[in-house]
Amino acid sequence: MTAPAAEAADKPVIALAGVGRTHPGRPPVVALHPSDLTVHRGEYLAVTGPSGSGKSTLLHLLGLLDTPTTGRYELDGIDTGSLRDRDRSTLRGRRIGFVFQSFHLLPHRTAEENVVLAQVYNRSPRRARHAAALEALHLVGLGHRTDALPGTMSGGERQRVAIARALVNRPSLLLCDEPTGNLDSANAEAVLAQFDALHDQGFTLVVITHDPSVAARAQRRVTIRDGVLAEAEAVRTTGVPR
Repeated sequence: MTAPAAEAADKPVIALAGVGRTHPGRPPVVALHPSDLTVHRGEYLAVTGPSGSGKSTLLHLLGLLDTPTTGRYELDGIDTGSLRDRDRSTLRGRRIGFVFQSFHLLPHRTAEENVVLAQVYNRSPRRARHAAALEALHLVGLGHRTDALPGTMSGGERQRVAIARALVNRPSLLLCDEPTGNLDSANAEAVLAQFDALHDQGFTLVVITHDPSVAARAQRRVTIRDGVLAEAEAVRTTGVPR
């Protein structure tokens, strides 16, 4: 499996222009001040900040789980604000793969079956599902564990199944929320090495994290504090930080 070919290769994967989110109330609560952010195809971006800084708000907006109250969000050149709810859901399923802190694997389904479920929800052709799931599991180094149940796997293996599930529909964007938060140091390193490999293959990754060591693996970093998004320095070009 390789990174998906872009339908609009000249367009960024993510383009935010003045995007903000305010929750109604007395007074209104500004969760994200109007922000600009561009993520190009093949970039590996980390978003860092303390608890309550606005990371989750940004994640929900980027993942099309919420809508901004101001600004414009284009995903793969598509103006997401002009879409109906059903079309937004379709776009999310086809263009975004999610990896969360919790693995969200069904305990009585094998690794392969858990990966196939993402294709079922995306209404992928039935005859292609088995081969695509195996390809995704091989990509994350679990070709030998396709029949394993989650309860027999380490935390790092379960997270890699979750990564395979996120990749199986060949999304434009891999969106990760504290992906090492439930892992010990050895398993966390294995997952971060997997992200390095995916970046090297041309996948576009955005990792939300409060952990500086996780952020240091990314090619580029932005910070968020009190709902204000700011660019930080480039962190690396290839490989692990020196």
